[in-house]
Amino acid sequence: MLLGLKDLKPVLLVIAIFFGLIAECGQARADTLTVAGGCFWCVESDFESVPGVRGVVSGYTGGKTKNPTYKQVTAGGTGHYEAVQIQFEPSKVSVDTLLNLFFRSVDPTDAGGQFCDRGDSYRTAIFVSNAAQRAAAEAAKAEAGSALGRKIVTPILAASKFYKAEDYHQNYYKGSKIVITRFGPVKQSTAYKKYRAGCGRDARVKKLWGSAAPFVHG
Repeated sequence: MLLGLKDLKPVLLVIAIFFGLIAECGQARADTLTVAGGCFWCVESDFESVPGVRGVVSGYTGGKTKNPTYKQVTAGGTGHYEAVQIQFEPSKVSVDTLLNLFFRSVDPTDAGGQFCDRGDSYRTAIFVSNAAQRAAAEAAKAEAGSALGRKIVTPILAASKFYKAEDYHQNYYKGSKIVITRFGPVKQSTAYKKYRAGCGRDARVKKLWGSAAPFVHG
């Protein structure tokens, strides 16, 4: 016996709900954590290697200037930090783990910038978007201070407008474009490695955190 349209509606509704649930299960929930740790090329490179992180975007936040440029931010006066937004799956990596990794990938005792990069835009900070993130950040900060036995100067700030940095800053660490440096024309990825080594980032982090530094090799 053939079903009429009226009889089919409940069946179609059940089918739609079924496939909707399948689609929802296939898309794991993602959260975002925003941090500033000096040069955003380096922070992006570090956290994109963490299992459970979907992606990292370099940008500017914490200031009042609308649509700031890299030149404006690094010159000072905008109030912005060089920062990154880390998109992650809480079912695979927790915000507590990410914050623990963050503190051990920077010098949180330095209030004047990070490594060779000096000035307000290169300072460390954590930008929280809710009470749970704030509590996690406060706990991670206290734990980092206890681990180092030193005062942690990294502030915990309310999240504000995040401006994505210029396209050439995104994934700079693995770019293949040729850029002109003091070493001559080299690929972006090579320029990045030379910058990171020359700036002393890994050397300082290793000295400060020792074997607990998660992104320092060798």
